[in-house]
Amino acid sequence: MRVKICGITQAQQGKAIAALGATALGFICVERSPRYVRPQQIKAIVETLPPDVDKIGVFANTASETILQTVLTAKLTSVQLHGHETPEYCDRLRQILPSEIELIKAFRIKTAAILAELKPYLHRIDTILLDAYDPQMLGGTGKTLDWEDLEQFNPELPWLLAGGLTPENILDPLSRLNPDGIDLSSGVERSPGDKDLTKVTQLFEKLQAFN
Repeated sequence: MRVKICGITQAQQGKAIAALGATALGFICVERSPRYVRPQQIKAIVETLPPDVDKIGVFANTASETILQTVLTAKLTSVQLHGHETPEYCDRLRQILPSEIELIKAFRIKTAAILAELKPYLHRIDTILLDAYDPQMLGGTGKTLDWEDLEQFNPELPWLLAGGLTPENILDPLSRLNPDGIDLSSGVERSPGDKDLTKVTQLFEKLQAFN
């Protein structure tokens, strides 16, 4: 299963988290976020990571040309859209990104009804990410989704589960749902952008026991 740890800001932590078993690391490219890292900072971290770890830039309502420049500068392998990007925007972005760059679209789930809004995106993106809704914050809220709403969720694309996941609660959704991967941020932090390696270790211990 894909395991993404998001909000990496420090090279040593990123390298250690990859060594513990993370298959993807996320870097916040939204300036107002407390986890924001500049493209050159991301590049410095990326250069310390194994080649088989996905390097994902997280953007929200960002100009497509800015995303492209960040991808090239920071040597990202994936782009995650976490704002109000339309299907048409995803089309335009796909046209200018290198073909090998994965395109992930995050959806903040307030109620199960919003899942119907995913359909127009399915042929424009590579991966779906479901996160918890918060009226003020785009991500890293610590809030969980209503996992019961997702028990019948079986899209035609790979999907990642996010939203308030922690080492303590991770087995609950995994026992109910069948995501292709999970995405954690605040659930393995001491403070925004400062990861707690003890919690990350506990996460992988739980996952190993589950498998």
